[in-house]
Amino acid sequence: MVTDIRDRADIAGIVTDFYSRAFADDLLGHVFVEVAKLDLDRHLPIMCDFWETVIFKAGTYRRNALALHFDLNRLEPLTERHFTRWLALWAATIDDRHAGPHAEYAKLQAGRIAGSMRRRLAGRP
Repeated sequence: MVTDIRDRADIAGIVTDFYSRAFADDLLGHVFVEVAKLDLDRHLPIMCDFWETVIFKAGTYRRNALALHFDLNRLEPLTERHFTRWLALWAATIDDRHAGPHAEYAKLQAGRIAGSMRRRLAGRP
């Protein structure tokens, strides 16, 4: 039975599954693996902090996500295709694992975050 996102363990499952998909993706894999050179052992706990803060307002994430994406964008311009694919993978990962208000909120917030990042990377407020 599919349940809603309940806690950090559920978030860790989502984040781990998502990055597995993203690393294997034809469009995003290059950005994550070759450009950002993500070390998943180090990165996954940070992303769990981020999504735990987004979904449950836990206050565990205290970094500047936008600054990191500005740095990445300088190395490899992030296009509409990148954001669209990221959102599709994120939503599919959540839908495959969870259903309920927190799951819907995680997808809604991902869309908002992606929109904000796209605007800011393009120099718009």
